Amino acid sequence: MAKKIIAAGGLVFNDNNELLMIFRRGKWDLPKGKLDEGETIEQCAVREVQEETGLQSITLDSFLGTTHHEYFEPRINSDVFKETHWYKMHAAGKQELTPQTEEDIEQIEWVSEKDIPQKLENSYPNIIDIIHSIQ
Repeated sequence: MAKKIIAAGGLVFNDNNELLMIFRRGKWDLPKGKLDEGETIEQCAVREVQEETGLQSITLDSFLGTTHHEYFEPRINSDVFKETHWYKMHAAGKQELTPQTEEDIEQIEWVSEKDIPQKLENSYPNIIDIIHSIQ
């Protein structure tokens, strides 16, 4: 039986309507992470974006949808069923980006709408689905 993990993340846009993408474990991804005990799913989404990117000032706009995927997690020697809740967010002004290296994030980039398809050539199916849902 797969272990179920609830997570939340963000499709963060800046003042130029560029999407924030992270490069982790060889793929382009979006910032997201596991729900902590006692926090709401919205609080989780904002906290994870802040932790993984270094952004401090984020406005939560709207709920976009939920994705699901399964993978094997060697640290717990178990299959994991991950349910991720996605929110549209806005980061105003010029904020410093700091990749959370302990989460294997190597790069963070603001990506223009015209450059998103190129990044999605090297991404995950659920990331492609949630980005396409808003384009």
